[in-house]
Amino acid sequence: MELNSLVKNNKKKIRVGRGIGSGKGKTSSRGHKGQKSRSGVAIKSFEGGQMPLYRRLPKRGFKSIKSKKIAILNLSRIQNMLEVKKNDLKNMIDLNILKQKKLVNKKYLKLKILGGGEIKKNVEISAHYASKQAAEKISKAGGKINIIKK
Repeated sequence: MELNSLVKNNKKKIRVGRGIGSGKGKTSSRGHKGQKSRSGVAIKSFEGGQMPLYRRLPKRGFKSIKSKKIAILNLSRIQNMLEVKKNDLKNMIDLNILKQKKLVNKKYLKLKILGGGEIKKNVEISAHYASKQAAEKISKAGGKINIIKK
């Protein structure tokens, strides 16, 4: 380390508006007149009268109020639930039972069964919707699926 390689880090901040002789006096680097030379002004997205970017771009998407609250379960997840002893699920599964055991969030109003994975136990499932693949796999394992129509 040598004196000429040291970096100066104790530089004072420039105080504007302290007289003409300071070099940052009189207008304090704000130019003359105009809105930006005044204090307390923030022109956020003003583009000089040009249509601002946020108004040029199209509006996109919304969150539907009527969004269906459907719990989706794959067969692999159902198989895991059945294998875990503490869940204490019987051969009958429906949305209310899953809610009581806290395996599905209480906000869901309907249940949909999808065919991802395999199911080995014969189970009777009551659901609002089921894929063809899921229905096939359940019946192949000796189970039964009831579709609730509401």
